[in-house]
Amino acid sequence: MSTIHVDVVSAEESIFSGEAKFVALPGEAGELGIYPRHTPLITRIKPGSVRIEKTDGQEEFIFVAGGILEVQPHCVTVLSDTAVRGKDLDDERANEARLAAEEALKNAKSEIDLARATSELAIMAAQIAALRKFRQKK
Repeated sequence: MSTIHVDVVSAEESIFSGEAKFVALPGEAGELGIYPRHTPLITRIKPGSVRIEKTDGQEEFIFVAGGILEVQPHCVTVLSDTAVRGKDLDDERANEARLAAEEALKNAKSEIDLARATSELAIMAAQIAALRKFRQKK
């Protein structure tokens, strides 16, 4: 069986490192699916879930708040400022953060504040969607 090594790294820690049969994640231009021996690629990724099909058939879900993807024929590296394991996502905390981002959007006094609040709201919406996806798979 052909496998690909996958590393998902946040600013704080290594979130996942191991062998996989398949990886799916939200690329800048749409959903990307990566199998072993994929053509080399570097691209930005959008906030959303990284789905890793491990060699034992189980799946690992990780939420990333955007970042960079590097693909080599036998290695996938996901670099993100924020990455959270699906099992560690907290519904209540994500909804509180979404409400805070919505409030910040209403109170934005400059274009920078507006852009920051819009970005945070998009990230929180993606995190809530990732949480729902993770819960469906359980």
